[in-house]
Amino acid sequence: MKTVSVHIVTYNSSEHIDDCLEAVTKQSYPITQIIIIDNASKDNTLGKLQEWSDKILLVKNPTNNGFAGGHNQAIRRTNTDYCLILNPDVVLDQDYVLNTIKALENTPHAGSATGKLLFKADPTRIDSTGLIINKARRAFDRGAHQPGEHYQQAEEVFGVSGAAAVYKREMINDISVNDEFFDEDFFAYKEDVDVAWRAQLLGWKALYEPSAAAYHERGWKEGGRSSKPLFVRRLSYINRYKMMVKNDTIPMMLKHCMPFLGYECLSLAYAIVREPKLLGAWADFFRKYSDLRQKRHMIRSKHKVASSEIYKWFK
Repeated sequence: MKTVSVHIVTYNSSEHIDDCLEAVTKQSYPITQIIIIDNASKDNTLGKLQEWSDKILLVKNPTNNGFAGGHNQAIRRTNTDYCLILNPDVVLDQDYVLNTIKALENTPHAGSATGKLLFKADPTRIDSTGLIINKARRAFDRGAHQPGEHYQQAEEVFGVSGAAAVYKREMINDISVNDEFFDEDFFAYKEDVDVAWRAQLLGWKALYEPSAAAYHERGWKEGGRSSKPLFVRRLSYINRYKMMVKNDTIPMMLKHCMPFLGYECLSLAYAIVREPKLLGAWADFFRKYSDLRQKRHMIRSKHKVASSEIYKWFK
């Protein structure tokens, strides 16, 4: 039987962590290890986790290492066949792990899988059934806000949401760059899209399995832009450009130039008029540009799939 570890990164997650861990411990598929990386929570998260000390391995970071850095820490501390990357505000149905692993084991070259994520507050609505990406290089949760009875067919997708993603260790090892599966230059936001794009380039498939269900809280992410801190808005804005530098090609950008340039003009105008502080994120981009180019070279040296195959996903 393939081994599975569950990886959770917490940051002020006391409101949700008990429900999350209770669902993990009730999985019908045996879980080898549960590892939690706490990113210097300031609420009662650590107090709640003490009650689970006999079932988890807890790592306490003195500072916030981000989603990417925290999950990379967990990945390096495990050697299981599969890693379930799980948000602390997600509650899994008892067969989530079983059904996603069945799908992966039965599909050649599959390296990641997700189930049907529903909104915890309204389980009749979909949160995510995987990731989609368009010609403007904008990524979205597939099926978001659609009725829960949609997407009943198991199928291949561009990538999987990092909220409840099962990754094969073989793929993790194959696509990691500089010993980083999630790019730590992203800190958080769009790191799962970057992984999906990189995995596609290196010949790995992503799967959606509707028989695996989970429930996602989402919280403030579903509010308006004003509800999100500037730090978060800057990450979401600039990380799109970082993943393009690493994974995209100029010929394909030219092929998609109309939707791409159209969005760029609108995005820049919006930033200048409504959110000029967003543009401060470019300082971080240029500071890390040479590292991004180096990572691009490493990815391109290993890529196995023709551009035409990758860009079929760009709708």
